[in-house]
Amino acid sequence: MPMGGLDILIIDDHAIVREGVKRILAAAPELRVAGEASSGTEAIDLVRSGQWDVILLDISLPGANGLEVLRAIQDHDANLPVLVLSMYPEDQYALRMLKAGARGYLEKGDAPGELVSAIRRVAAGGHYIGTGLAEKLGQDFQRSQAATR
Repeated sequence: MPMGGLDILIIDDHAIVREGVKRILAAAPELRVAGEASSGTEAIDLVRSGQWDVILLDISLPGANGLEVLRAIQDHDANLPVLVLSMYPEDQYALRMLKAGARGYLEKGDAPGELVSAIRRVAAGGHYIGTGLAEKLGQDFQRSQAATR
């Protein structure tokens, strides 16, 4: 972790969500919101022009969608940790984003404390899947195993 903490870029088209994330992260002094983008095209410009330790990325964005932004981030710096923070609980979105290079996926409905844990984990080089999605993936796996017996 850098000496001064982690510089985080929040990419979400809803101002109220960005403000809520900033309030949650304010409780963790080593996490600093150093930039915000409200569209995919603005996000791509900020990624290319700034130094970020972690990127929080929404899927549904005007301009360029989250998957397009993620691909641009991967082209710019494949080692830059991206945590997807989305309202979409569907595992198809999560798997698509994780396969495209995201290090984590957290639903906006998950507990606020999970956000801080998720950021710390992806910043340290790990991966993170929110509890709601992890449970759903586990159930889907069990169903597919039962179907193959």
